[in-house]
Amino acid sequence: MLTFEYTARDTTTNKVIKSTVQAESERSAAKLLMAQGIVPLEITEQSEKASLFNKFTNRVKAKDRIIFTRQLATLINAGLPLAQSLRTLAAQTTNKRFAAIINDIITTIEGGSTLSAAFSRHPEVFNDVYIALIAAGEVSGTLDEALERIANQQEKDAELLGKVRGAMIYPLIVLVVIVGVIGFMLFTVVPQIQRLYEDLGKELPLTTAIMVGTAHFVAQFWWLLLIVLAAIIYFGRRYIETNNGREMIDTIKIRMPIFGGLFRKLYMARFTRTGQTLLATGVPMLEMMRISAQAVNNVVIARSIMRASEKVKGGKALSVALKNDDNITPLVPQMISVGEQSGGIDKMMGKAATYYENELDTTIRSISTAIEPILMVILAMVAGFMVAAVLLPVYQLIDSNPSL
Repeated sequence: MLTFEYTARDTTTNKVIKSTVQAESERSAAKLLMAQGIVPLEITEQSEKASLFNKFTNRVKAKDRIIFTRQLATLINAGLPLAQSLRTLAAQTTNKRFAAIINDIITTIEGGSTLSAAFSRHPEVFNDVYIALIAAGEVSGTLDEALERIANQQEKDAELLGKVRGAMIYPLIVLVVIVGVIGFMLFTVVPQIQRLYEDLGKELPLTTAIMVGTAHFVAQFWWLLLIVLAAIIYFGRRYIETNNGREMIDTIKIRMPIFGGLFRKLYMARFTRTGQTLLATGVPMLEMMRISAQAVNNVVIARSIMRASEKVKGGKALSVALKNDDNITPLVPQMISVGEQSGGIDKMMGKAATYYENELDTTIRSISTAIEPILMVILAMVAGFMVAAVLLPVYQLIDSNPSL
């Protein structure tokens, strides 16, 4: 699939527009534009470098995808044909890359493919959960309802992720402030004290000498520090992309102090919310577990879900398969067990998801309250070291030299 930049005239508004479109060839691109009521004036293939830059700068955000999904559900529910609905949304979106993707979806479905197959051509935008729900909606004839469920599920997931990120912003801000204060003291105040001691022929105290040595090292070898930092980031990211690295990071997330419980609740909320949405749309149990394991976005939790899937395949109930797994909180199999008895597993998974979403709010507030005194202690320790390194030497000089 190639990306083409085009200049064209809209036959309905008579306006000249510039944008991009994805197609197999220049002729296919022109045919696609004309099918949308657009007369192409100029079509040029986008270079690979420009295409990669366009993908980076015009990234499809979760908000764009949610709005698109909800609007598509509304248009289909209103009785508009699928291709016409997609054309309307392609014309409305301000994200050029997303518009090109929607245009490619239109071309694919007009070629005889299903909507789920058309979406599956763009896995970087539409994940397995999205495609599975679309496929289930197509089979059951409830595509608009499936799209509504997708939008609701994505909104919940985005909201949860935003809350977790929000809980981690405050500690990061404090850390940046601490580093900034230390840097300011190292390169402004400490050198003045050093010169004062040198003029008087005095020996620097240990704490001040440590800070002076650190300042000199950073000033002289800053380029080496940048290289080391860049190497750590590069090789660290490469390691995280491996299976062992990903497992290590995901294990740390659910085991780390303070934030471990927060991440565990986030993953349980994702699992149960995704499971509820898939089961309510008619996705089979084993397929639901496979997709939910991917949607959790943690290989440790995903492995536990897939182990449970094998047990379900062997004939065990879902609640029994999930029970006694250290990575699955006890409430999940308990709620599912109630659903199995009442014949409403999806509803009970939805209640479990709501419970964990509420628990996340409570946990985030608790962490915010608990982490403040910890950060205050850290700030006090930094301030104490600064006082020992900066103010005490000044007082010693005054005591030893009253004439100062």
